[in-house]
Amino acid sequence: MKYHPINPKLFIENRKRFTAEMEAKSIAIFNSNDIFETGADSTLPFHQHRDIFYLSGVDQEESVLVLYPDATTATHKEILFVKETSELIAIWEGEKLSKEKATQVSGIETVYWLSEMETILNDLIPSAANIYINQNNHKRAPRQMQTREDRFILQLQQQYPHHRYLASYNLLFELRGIKSDIEIALIQQACNITKKGFDRVLNFVKPGVWEYEIEAELMHEFLRNRSKGFAYTPIIASGYSACVLHYIENNQQCKDGELILMDTAAEYANYSSDLTRTIPANGRFTERQKSVYQSVLNVKDKATAMVKEGTLWSDYNQAIGEWMTEELLNLRLIDKVDVQNQTKELPAYKKYFMHGTSHHLGLDTHDYGNFTDQMKANMVLTVEPGIYIPKENLGVRLEDNIVVQKNQAPINLMQHIPIEIEEIEEKMNA
Repeated sequence: MKYHPINPKLFIENRKRFTAEMEAKSIAIFNSNDIFETGADSTLPFHQHRDIFYLSGVDQEESVLVLYPDATTATHKEILFVKETSELIAIWEGEKLSKEKATQVSGIETVYWLSEMETILNDLIPSAANIYINQNNHKRAPRQMQTREDRFILQLQQQYPHHRYLASYNLLFELRGIKSDIEIALIQQACNITKKGFDRVLNFVKPGVWEYEIEAELMHEFLRNRSKGFAYTPIIASGYSACVLHYIENNQQCKDGELILMDTAAEYANYSSDLTRTIPANGRFTERQKSVYQSVLNVKDKATAMVKEGTLWSDYNQAIGEWMTEELLNLRLIDKVDVQNQTKELPAYKKYFMHGTSHHLGLDTHDYGNFTDQMKANMVLTVEPGIYIPKENLGVRLEDNIVVQKNQAPINLMQHIPIEIEEIEEKMNA
């Protein structure tokens, strides 16, 4: 792995929190992701399933975690199965986890080779009443392919049809929404790497540069700072493309007088950062661009101040809608008649700001976490308002990563990344 070793205390504590929520006489099983084929003998780079990483720190294919708090044998309360390594594998693929290394990474004392799993599970599962299975129930999940986890679940249900099956997602959804200090430090490191990339781009961008050249500059800086690269597919959108929310082609030339919206950020140790900045291709905002930019920044600053423990999500979203409406009126993009004719389902501001303002951030860019109740301390959230005006080939979005605090102002993990108009212009023209 490119990243520095992570304190196994993180994974030990995560397992304690998870098993404390499990029903009695239950066993939970978590699989690594597949290595996905692309054709012939080629594969995509391996990306670990976030749930097994969250609970074990194991960042290797063909690994399985088993948690059975009520196991009669103490050594079987936590079990890690890893792929058996050999000299041949070491020569062709590189070093894999030994049993000793797996314990060092995860804090799990009982480690077996994967070839032993069937025998051991056949001994453990009959004594359990429930089996926690790890399906991806995220509301944005594409659900278009069968995963290693899916295949394993089908096999389990055929072999043990009379057990009660529970969703580990329901527990992890709440647990992963609250970050530990170690997790916040890892996200901060991802943000620090992102800053280095953004600083590099501010000195690189000029009229005539291509969007993919900006992407290349960012990737260079991310990789040289121990990141695997982008935390998500990068959006580098100049001119009209900034009004396409998920524009990812990054194949246009940035023209003099245009703005460039960059929704790009680094990962570190599987933890995501999520940055959006909008900059002028020529290093100077026009007066109109400044007005729209400042309106977005005004909403972002007010929204950030609301990110604190106890804030109701409903109050937060309503306030942002009211602030954005006021800004759009000032920009003369909507008028009082538009506001009078708006409905609850389709407020006037949605014509120019059509997406949500915040999502949870962590091991996934759109991480697990609750949106229905209130904000809680140590949630890590994005704040990302935007205004998109296709007729003017103008789109502005600004985004920072914010840690919810109890009884004090939120922590902006990106407060060191330039965002004010004057600061952007100064750095681009230095």
